[in-house]
Amino acid sequence: MFELTILNFIIILGFGFCIGIMASVLGIGGGAFIVPFFVLFLKIPIHNAIAISLVAIVAVSSTVASINVEKGLANMRLGIILEMFMVVGSITGALILFELDERVARIIFGFFLFPISFLMLLKMRKVSRKKSKEIDCLSEEFKGNLSCMFYDPSISKNIKYSVKNILPASLISFFGGSLAGLLGIGGGIVQVPLMNLVCGLPMKAAAATSNFMIGVSACASAFIFFRRGLIINEIAGAIVIGIVFGALTGVRVLHKSKSNTIQAIFAILLFMTGIKMLMG
Repeated sequence: MFELTILNFIIILGFGFCIGIMASVLGIGGGAFIVPFFVLFLKIPIHNAIAISLVAIVAVSSTVASINVEKGLANMRLGIILEMFMVVGSITGALILFELDERVARIIFGFFLFPISFLMLLKMRKVSRKKSKEIDCLSEEFKGNLSCMFYDPSISKNIKYSVKNILPASLISFFGGSLAGLLGIGGGIVQVPLMNLVCGLPMKAAAATSNFMIGVSACASAFIFFRRGLIINEIAGAIVIGIVFGALTGVRVLHKSKSNTIQAIFAILLFMTGIKMLMG
């Protein structure tokens, strides 16, 4: 049984701070890194690690989402649509998890990360020369669709974009929610590439919208784990403290970072995490 010593508390706190920064910048809950950290380094059973991860993801989303919405980065209309499918999938995935062997869950987790990291790197290399149609978010035209705009401080200009492929995105969002509940992730590693590659959102808008969404799906799954007594309260409390402070720092980093930089970091970290989980 894992013992929360002073040293372990400091390690978890520091790790949580780093995850909070990364999660808020990349639009993920951090579960893709929290689960391997607890399983591989602290030797916590994967079901407990997933339960703690889901609690941490709720903390990330709660801390970051309101700030991104206030700054206009999150596309709330799109987020609400995809979130409905994601929550149903998340509950489904959490229920399936209890029927799986721990090793099987690790393999699924690891292999799932590779195609996503590849797609993110591929998208980053493409230089789009198409200019999005300019849309005033307060106009009548905007009221009939999901398009929007936001101000990007890193390039000092407004970014306008149109949202496409809502139906296939909704179906993929259900799949992403299922993996979120199954693997203890917020679903951001699916939702961010989904909104960026399929729906056409700029990377910053995709990350911010994902942060708005993932807390709800994680909360739905976390309730199931809580009912089964799998959340280790003292460990969850330690990582949440670190994550909250890290997330507040990460929000500032997100607004100043360039989209290509965020995308490259996202892809590389996912690939490395996938390898680590398979080596488990």
